[in-house]
Amino acid sequence: MRTRVVALEAQTGRRERPCSSPRCLPARFISVDTSPTPTPDTARTATPPPDDPSTGSDPVSGKGPTGGKGTSTGKGPTGGKGPTGRSTGGARRATAGRKTNDTRRAAAERSLAENRETTRSGDTPDTTDTTEAADTAGPPSAGRRRRAVLLLLGLTAVTSATALVLGLLSWAPDPPEPARPLTLPEGERLAAVRVTNLRDLRAGVRVTAGTGTARIELVGWVDWSRSLLYLDVGGPGAGAERGLLQKSGPVLVIRPDPAAVPTPAAPPLMPPTDRWRLHRPAPGAHLAPVLDLLLDLAADRPDTTTRTAPSDGARWIAREAVPAGPLDVIQAPLPSAPAASTAICTPSAATPAPDGQTRYWLDQDARLHKLVTVLPGTGPVTMIFNREDRPTLRPVDALGGRPGLPRALTDAEQRRLDRLPARLRAHGGATVTLTAPVGTETNLRGAGWLSWTARSAYLAVADLGVPDRRTLLRRDAAGLARADLPAADGGGGTAEAPARPPLPPPTGGWRVSRPARDDLSVLVDAAIAAGSVGQRGAAVRVREDVTDGRTVDVIESGPADGRLRYWLDRDGSLRRLELQTDAGAWAHLDLQPAVVPRLTANPRPPAPRSPAPRPGAR
Repeated sequence: MRTRVVALEAQTGRRERPCSSPRCLPARFISVDTSPTPTPDTARTATPPPDDPSTGSDPVSGKGPTGGKGTSTGKGPTGGKGPTGRSTGGARRATAGRKTNDTRRAAAERSLAENRETTRSGDTPDTTDTTEAADTAGPPSAGRRRRAVLLLLGLTAVTSATALVLGLLSWAPDPPEPARPLTLPEGERLAAVRVTNLRDLRAGVRVTAGTGTARIELVGWVDWSRSLLYLDVGGPGAGAERGLLQKSGPVLVIRPDPAAVPTPAAPPLMPPTDRWRLHRPAPGAHLAPVLDLLLDLAADRPDTTTRTAPSDGARWIAREAVPAGPLDVIQAPLPSAPAASTAICTPSAATPAPDGQTRYWLDQDARLHKLVTVLPGTGPVTMIFNREDRPTLRPVDALGGRPGLPRALTDAEQRRLDRLPARLRAHGGATVTLTAPVGTETNLRGAGWLSWTARSAYLAVADLGVPDRRTLLRRDAAGLARADLPAADGGGGTAEAPARPPLPPPTGGWRVSRPARDDLSVLVDAAIAAGSVGQRGAAVRVREDVTDGRTVDVIESGPADGRLRYWLDRDGSLRRLELQTDAGAWAHLDLQPAVVPRLTANPRPPAPRSPAPRPGAR
């Protein structure tokens, strides 16, 4: 074995060893030692390659064919000199080259045969066994394991899918619990719904009433504690009510917006201050009964009717799960219908009547989350309440503004009120702006002047219902005079914001009368006589407010059927005067101190004629 290794080293110039697996390498290179060994010194070993025919060196002995030294000595191939030696050496080299080639092939064949015999006889049993084991038991075994795992996972997936499909095909939901009479706790919760609404004060609301082109939609808030609604009205059936709406008790005011989009949205928390007017819904309109029902969902005591009585028709229908928690759906009549209202804004025909199809969605704390009913003349109504949306609402000025907390005047407030007449005479006069919802068909706007020194007023007044007409109003100590003119002759402007009256006043067309007791006359008379607030100690401070950037104290005085409110700033100047009209709304005059033009006296009313003496009378 060692001899073969030496022979291979001599042929290749590499240090080699026999390979235990001849199938892995070419036949010529049996095995190559890749371990780090020094590179053979080619300078000392000058053995020519065995395939070169110019050298006849024996691969075993390393000598030439004639037994002489190699060509490294610088002599001829035979070691002799002269021409005889060269010819004889050439013949010998040819014969030795053939022998050398034959010998080399025979040696290679013998080495290959011995290597095969060594592999068969187990000269290197460890290497052979390891290789065969790796060939037969390594990768095929791992592949079989992977195939087995994949097969097992596939079977599991198929089994699970089959079980799921079979379960879905055979599954059926649990049958709903049948409707039944109310239990005692459920009846108590239903009876306490209106008390709970009053206790919670406010809630957000979304209402849909009616169907088709008559459908109206409301979005906003209801304040049960103050009987106040603030809504945005929309839907195809909104009509003249499209826009913002506020309702306080029986008084309904709207801010129409015909250009608003049909779908309503939550109104602004700070309502606009302009364009509000007193309104009466048209007879047969869907709006009035819905608003009445919203406000009627609050009371200070539980319903007296027994909700659990079979004759009452109250039944438990179902249970629904919502994000706020489980809700019980209960079918029961509406609360007892209130007596027909005689208020100007609430027609008695619009009062909702009880209906057996009403359903309540109640939580465990008797809070109403949804109401579905049918109102006569309106159709189906759905109300959805957001119990978490509870902002503080602010009524508009036509409804009296924020309610405040009335209290007695302090000494400083009383002194400012006592000095008011002298301060107004010192100002001399002021420009005035009138906003007076004196009736559902009469909403007045005006502008003009007021003089406290001359105790007179001159205004141009427009009625929103008659926008192309103006009424000139002159008030002095002698009485009241009115003249109706076209809008262009009466100062111009718009009905919502009329201009001041023309100067000098027209000479003809005046109707002279004694001071009247209508709301407009009372308000103007109170403005001229400002400072006469009645008996000392009768006034109360309602609240603090702001107008034109100034902080004011709102002081209320006067009889219950004609309450006046004086808006006094901290300097003691009068900024606004308010009067509660017969319709329940509040009319006001905004005052701004200014130089007032000198006004001529009103025409004197004709003196009443004395009756002619009867004939024969003495």
